[in-house]
Amino acid sequence: MRWWDIDQVLELEKDLFPEDAWSRGMFWSELAHSRGAAATRRYVTAEDDTGRIVGYAGLAASGDLADVQTIAVARDLQGSGLGGRLLTDLLRAATAFECHEVMLECRVDNIRAQKLYERFGFAPIGFRRGYYQPGNVDALVMRLTDPSASVQGTEING
Repeated sequence: MRWWDIDQVLELEKDLFPEDAWSRGMFWSELAHSRGAAATRRYVTAEDDTGRIVGYAGLAASGDLADVQTIAVARDLQGSGLGGRLLTDLLRAATAFECHEVMLECRVDNIRAQKLYERFGFAPIGFRRGYYQPGNVDALVMRLTDPSASVQGTEING
């Protein structure tokens, strides 16, 4: 993901996460840490044949721990395997960052995402009550140990 992708990413973000969509500034802040020798972030997009961004994902790394910040797939492509390809790219990045664990939060009502994460070896470890605001929706916290063992799939554009 690059700065010129933000407008399309925001459109998709607002469609998929209307109550708690990230702002332009949040994406800018994350992208500021995604390039160069001291990079601690990995943000990617997926485009269709027309150049429309149909998915994106982001990961933050700190020490030997990584955190999946976001994964989004356009509604018309959900269930197509794109989410798995995006997650694969993030797990490759976690491995490159030399992270031994990957954490994430997922809405408790997002069963499709939970099943995706479980297929990659993530296990539930707890809850964060009222994490998603303003809807006051709980988050399921999940953890994956050894992300390099879960990496499968194809490359995504960075």
